[in-house]
Amino acid sequence: MRKRVVVTGLGCISPLALNWPETWQALVAGRSGVTSITQFDASQFKTKIAAEVKGFDPNALFGPREARRMDRVTQFALACAGEAIQQAGLDPEQIARDRVGVVIGTGIGGIHTMVENWEVLEERGPDRVSPFMVPMMLADTPAGMIAIRYGFRGPNMAVVTACATGSNAIGEAAEMVRRGAADVILTGGTEASIIPVAIAGMSVVGALSSRNADPAGASRPFDKDRDGFIMGEGAAVLVLESLEHAQARRAAILAEFNGYGTSADAFHVSAPETSGQALSIQRALTDAALSPEAISYINAHGTSTYLNDKSETQAIKAIFGEAAYRVAISSTKSMTGHLLGASGALEAAVSVQAIQDNLLPPTINYTTPDPECDLDYVPNQARDAEVGHVMSNSFGFGGHNATLIMSRFEE
Repeated sequence: MRKRVVVTGLGCISPLALNWPETWQALVAGRSGVTSITQFDASQFKTKIAAEVKGFDPNALFGPREARRMDRVTQFALACAGEAIQQAGLDPEQIARDRVGVVIGTGIGGIHTMVENWEVLEERGPDRVSPFMVPMMLADTPAGMIAIRYGFRGPNMAVVTACATGSNAIGEAAEMVRRGAADVILTGGTEASIIPVAIAGMSVVGALSSRNADPAGASRPFDKDRDGFIMGEGAAVLVLESLEHAQARRAAILAEFNGYGTSADAFHVSAPETSGQALSIQRALTDAALSPEAISYINAHGTSTYLNDKSETQAIKAIFGEAAYRVAISSTKSMTGHLLGASGALEAAVSVQAIQDNLLPPTINYTTPDPECDLDYVPNQARDAEVGHVMSNSFGFGGHNATLIMSRFEE
């Protein structure tokens, strides 16, 4: 008998706000976080826009000395973990820290640190490279630093599956709780890769929008005039607990983790493939013991690229059949941009809050329907709805697919 898993805390730093409540309010209001790039001079780039985190001050949060020893990707994760712990009402001094784990994924890791130290190497020589470079750039450092900060000695690891990372991290963390490897796991994703080489790399493969004159309108999932995704940054962390542990400490339960599916396209490193995505969706439904008709809302991967949005629509139709035309679907990437390895975690938080508030965030910038994307994408305005079960899709480069299902908690 596997344990039931519930969500008791959410933390977030996004292009819309520096905490979860304000991020959710902005999503419901349909506000875009996409602006012209400010972190470097993008005047010579084809894509000059991104969804940057604004106003984040690591010195104020951690002190200048500690902040200097963490890459931006770790700073984001640590800040989100603090918010999630606080919302969950977890007191590290009062719980069995050997039974608390951390599973935080990142698609790219500490790329700021890598690039900065490469420049130091080139300009000043090998002896001037930072002794903190290696731990600062590693993908597992965000999870490790959260454990160090709070003394959590349970399972601790990173998941790296490109744009499916956040969802895979949450799914794998939930499996650990289900089988009794931990009572509590902090899990999610973090990403901070708005730097010249990353923007250039994504641009040359034709993945990014170049709608520079209209940043707020550039990310337009499922719209006929979509021309690519918007690079975003940020992080989200969820607190997962066994139901018994949450009830024993009388925690407020936000939702129940109910299903997880994952698969590989085994097709192409960057082009999506419908049958692999459909397999992930079906596996999540099977894991949750739900029919497609039971799903109230799908938070789509919905990147605003031509191939991905078309492929995801086909995958939903393949599994849902006629029910695909009745389920509400939206892509919050229309507002946040694509947070890469953090996107699935942010969208899992959206799924939980949609259940809490019976409210569906919109797909903004949806103005011209695409005949090949003909489902209900909750265009432009948030929608009240009875929300019982929410599906969230994440599909990544390499053909990695992950699907989560969150449900309203019932005793």
